[in-house]
Amino acid sequence: MRSQMSRAAVSIPSNIAEGSARESDQEFKRYLEIALGSAFELETQLLLAVRVGYLDETHMGTVLTSLHQNQSGINALIQKLKK
Repeated sequence: MRSQMSRAAVSIPSNIAEGSARESDQEFKRYLEIALGSAFELETQLLLAVRVGYLDETHMGTVLTSLHQNQSGINALIQKLKK
């Protein structure tokens, strides 16, 4: 589970960076959508880790708030590129 969470966490900024280097907004949007998917995957993994007792809930609110802000920011960029 740790490995999967690490891959998802690394995938988010990596896809944003790779997409920003693409030649069209459509391609960039596609990479942003992949990054958003990875962000939701990470959220799911974090929630599952708490549920099965691998992580303590103590700081989870702060982590999820930050992750939700990132998800919202990525989604705002996607919406902007759709126009």
